[in-house]
Amino acid sequence: MSVADAFDAVAGSYDEARRRLVPCFDAFYGTAVQVAAPPLAAAQASGRTPQVLDLGAGTGLLSLLLAAAIPGVRLTLVDAAPGMLAVATGHLAARGVPHRTVLADLTDPLPTGRYDAVVSALAIHHLDDAGKRALYRRVAQALVPGGVFVNAEQVAGPTPALDRRYDEVWTARITELGSDADEIAAARERMRHDRPATVTDQCHWLADAGLVDVDCFFKEWRFAVFGGRRERG
Repeated sequence: MSVADAFDAVAGSYDEARRRLVPCFDAFYGTAVQVAAPPLAAAQASGRTPQVLDLGAGTGLLSLLLAAAIPGVRLTLVDAAPGMLAVATGHLAARGVPHRTVLADLTDPLPTGRYDAVVSALAIHHLDDAGKRALYRRVAQALVPGGVFVNAEQVAGPTPALDRRYDEVWTARITELGSDADEIAAARERMRHDRPATVTDQCHWLADAGLVDVDCFFKEWRFAVFGGRRERG
């Protein structure tokens, strides 16, 4: 089963489990919105419609949060799972949020256009390291000067011992939050597709791609929010 198939299979119930499977949900997604918001607000203040590209957008959860924080943004959502994009379209259309969806893999060329923010949540870790680095280079070129990239991501521990500890803590926390054995088993089955990298490595790759002010803005065990911006020139 491909990554797209694995997520299409749970499209209808995906959002309902997010607050259990991402124990730091509010801080995790909230930080991503805070990082992305300033260039979007600046574009709006200058009279432009802020443009957002959401990579591996899934059901549109991060896009919805950005649209609520900065009303008037225009969203482009990319995902390889048509069922997930269908759910996202329903959510965004119900709220009257301007958007387009693009059925594509993260290894494909990015949709044409220049973006004030490129964002992603819990998607890029499905690429191998070479794929991540290539995507980060394409992202840097897709940003307007001053635009920002933010990745809310599942990351690897810097050592095998810490990586095991990340998993122990995650399992304990989601169990406390009500995940049952079936939900945990299903999550682990999807995680067979995961190829997470460390925060340190990925921040280096973002800098190598040409982004500046690269930083990790939030981290709680395996969940991290990091990114950078394109220089204004």
